[in-house]
Amino acid sequence: MKPQSAAAKPYARALWQLAKERNETETVARELGSVVETLAREPGLREFFERPWISASAQRTVALEVASRLGLSALTRDFLGLVAHHRRADHLEALAEVYRELVDDDLGRARARVRTAVPLSAAEQDELRQRLGRALGGKHVVLDEVVDQQLLGGFVAEVDSYVVDGSLDGQLGRLKDRLARG
Repeated sequence: MKPQSAAAKPYARALWQLAKERNETETVARELGSVVETLAREPGLREFFERPWISASAQRTVALEVASRLGLSALTRDFLGLVAHHRRADHLEALAEVYRELVDDDLGRARARVRTAVPLSAAEQDELRQRLGRALGGKHVVLDEVVDQQLLGGFVAEVDSYVVDGSLDGQLGRLKDRLARG
């Protein structure tokens, strides 16, 4: 997880409260994700928002045009315009992350980053989701699976600070520690 800017939290919380009032929390989360993806694909656009000498009104105009081209809802569009006008568009990635966490907490959902040696089958994903959900007090778990060629076998699941190491690498490391202790 990347460090979050202090500026992201109040903006994300305000947006979440408005979206919740309008029953648009999931829509706004998806739309913020598409904006972040667009900025990642278009480095020139990202650099535009990072330049302090470009006027706030010009940044707002560009943000509104990006929102229009992406077909975003009025709430997300207006929010992007506000963020750009206040020269915080360079914090959008952190803002989207904080917003997603607020939505997840509200919905009783947790996101797990899972590294596997080979892709998990649908049945294995369901089983892992259920087990992690039980361990996390009944939360619904969303898996973000990444195939890691460096793992010898098994998986490593991370949910915030909670780590489940079911990898062959982890098992070998624990065995080595036990043998070293005698």
